Amino acid sequence: MDPAVSPCAITAVGIATALGIGVDATWPRLVAGDQSRLTVRDDLVPGKRMLVGQVVEPLAKIPPSLTRYACRNNALSLTALESIDAEVRRVIDRVGPRRVGVVMGSSTSGVESAETAIATRLASGALAAAFDYVQLEMGGVSEFVAARLGVTGPSYTISTACSSGAKAVVAGRSLLTLGACDAVIAGGADSLCRLTANGFTALGAVADEPSNPFSVNRRGLTLGEGAALFVLERWAAGVEVLGAGESSDAFHMSSPDPDGRGAECAMRDALADAGLAPGDVAYVNLHGTGTPLNDAMESHAIARVFGASVPCSSTKPLVGHTLGASGAVELAFSWMVLARRERGTLTLPPHCWDGVPDPDLASLSLVRKGDRAAVAGRPAILSNSFGFGGNNCAVVLGIR
Repeated sequence: MDPAVSPCAITAVGIATALGIGVDATWPRLVAGDQSRLTVRDDLVPGKRMLVGQVVEPLAKIPPSLTRYACRNNALSLTALESIDAEVRRVIDRVGPRRVGVVMGSSTSGVESAETAIATRLASGALAAAFDYVQLEMGGVSEFVAARLGVTGPSYTISTACSSGAKAVVAGRSLLTLGACDAVIAGGADSLCRLTANGFTALGAVADEPSNPFSVNRRGLTLGEGAALFVLERWAAGVEVLGAGESSDAFHMSSPDPDGRGAECAMRDALADAGLAPGDVAYVNLHGTGTPLNDAMESHAIARVFGASVPCSSTKPLVGHTLGASGAVELAFSWMVLARRERGTLTLPPHCWDGVPDPDLASLSLVRKGDRAAVAGRPAILSNSFGFGGNNCAVVLGIR
């Protein structure tokens, strides 16, 4: 086998977040730490103005033949998908539609459309005419992507809260490893909705200002929406999924294990799967929600695995916490760092915060604007995603 090819290469990435649509629009804003595209909504929680990471550009139109799938969540997915349409079509033409699978992650699915439909029913006695239950089903987003592309390989959705998108990519890798597919479209999508906004507000987890992860002044998260989709191919060249680790805290429905044992287990398993030592990792994309408990446990887990020297940052202050899409979105950011490397150096996304550390957290090497990492040999990045119920997933991306 050619050593330059991989059993799970990421050959294209489509993305839609508050930073923009497509890799070319997203990358310069990501490395600049651009928080200017966060917006304010006053219609999500009664009596509250909420700062959110919303996709402000017009979204792709659902084709008339797929009108029953027409909801914002699927439109976000289609927008990300259309930004890599040529690459997707190339793969389908090469391996055939029966050998292409679809695995998506989501936690809200089409709840926003269901909210509108229910409001219409309360006012008129009938659901909104445009509403179809498939918009609300978790499986609807993967079913939509498969139908849009005309592929007939395995198709399903993973919903494990905020680790969903990362786990979808890991599941896509498994389909390739098993030989069930020659290519997989994998990723995650979640759209803003009132249910989520009110739920997190009731938990006291939403900050009034941009999230401020790992600061002593952190007050909670910023909600966001977005989609990121990957083309995964067998025996292709490119940035690859080197390893993955998954674990379950089995601790609490909405709080992480305060010791971060599940997070640590996921990271160590991902490194072992990749055949790497902690010192081989050039950068860690933190889960970094800006909530008191998540940041505390993650800082100590990172310190135990990597020590205090590995460059780290949370990218959630730039796009908000995109929930079920966040694992995929942050893997897309990590892919960009590797794909845009220059002469043995990686340009790293900055950690946007007030710079006031919490003495109760483990000390981390948080990335400043303009920081770069020098790499020799095979560069690797680890990305963390931790969800409600203790659903943990760590993924290592790298280049052979």
